[in-house]
Amino acid sequence: MSPTNRPEQSNQPLVSLLLACYEQQDVVERAVQAALAQTYSPLEILISDDASSDDTFARIEHAMRDYRGPHRVLVRRNAQNEGISAHFSRLVTLAQGELLFVAAGDDVSEPQRCERVVAHWLAQHRQPLLFATDLFDLDEHGEIHGVIAHTPLDGFDLDQWCRARPWLVGASHVWAKTLFEHFGPMQAGAHAEDQIMLLRAILIGRASTLHEPLVCWRRGGLSSKQRPANLAAHIARMCRGNQAALAALQQHVADAMRAERAAPVQAALTTSLCRARYTATMLCNSSASPALRAVVDARGVPLGYRLRLFGYARLPWMYDFFIRLKHRLRIRRGADAAGRPPK
Repeated sequence: MSPTNRPEQSNQPLVSLLLACYEQQDVVERAVQAALAQTYSPLEILISDDASSDDTFARIEHAMRDYRGPHRVLVRRNAQNEGISAHFSRLVTLAQGELLFVAAGDDVSEPQRCERVVAHWLAQHRQPLLFATDLFDLDEHGEIHGVIAHTPLDGFDLDQWCRARPWLVGASHVWAKTLFEHFGPMQAGAHAEDQIMLLRAILIGRASTLHEPLVCWRRGGLSSKQRPANLAAHIARMCRGNQAALAALQQHVADAMRAERAAPVQAALTTSLCRARYTATMLCNSSASPALRAVVDARGVPLGYRLRLFGYARLPWMYDFFIRLKHRLRIRRGADAAGRPPK
């Protein structure tokens, strides 16, 4: 779909809202409408579907059908699924704004979101490279349950990041495009784009918090929280999560090296890297059963975790039995609570 026309520029900075959507057919129209309702101008809105298999893209087109507003809007769709980090990185290459507002297809931006953040940024002389705002806690039915605040980011430096990563939600993030011009795109496969971008901001500048709830965040997203029914499903899920975690850790190290601040970041991530590599070795990289020597060599990984994964690899029949049993008991408890016979 071609971009809609954009009015003449004002003396305000052009900013971009990146709405990345995937498998969100039931809620995406509300997210699109919230983006179109932004009070700030000049604003460009990039709405992109990551090759959803459901009707997400059709719902986006439906929401856009009658739009005649002031914002420049581009609607597009990936030919193949790229994942969160690669999807956002692609949108950044298309964006022209100085600030990049992050949005997902299951979250809803308040109409004044862009306006309030830009005013806060200009009041700080455009210095912060990343913003996080507070959020409204939105449930699966669209009801709001109070306000959620992040770890405050003003004054948060690399030493603090190395000691403990702050708690934050990427749905409220705003990035300076400078971060991508300096570091380049995020590594494909990484899901922790919020932590990746925060570290980038800390490495070459600073981040800031605006204590106003400007995004309705659907807690936990729309992904299924069902536990796996057997060991094979459990290992498959572990490997997917481990691959994403390892990609994010590698991105952290690469960014720190580019900023010439690698030593403290590598030291802070040693245990996490050892754990991710051990998981890959034991469960994800080969069909051959790993040797006990791998357990001994992974000294940076907690012993209990080492032994459990070794058991998954060498004694799968035992762990599979208990996982299946727990799954069956959960089904029975759920059926009893609902007053119906278990399947």
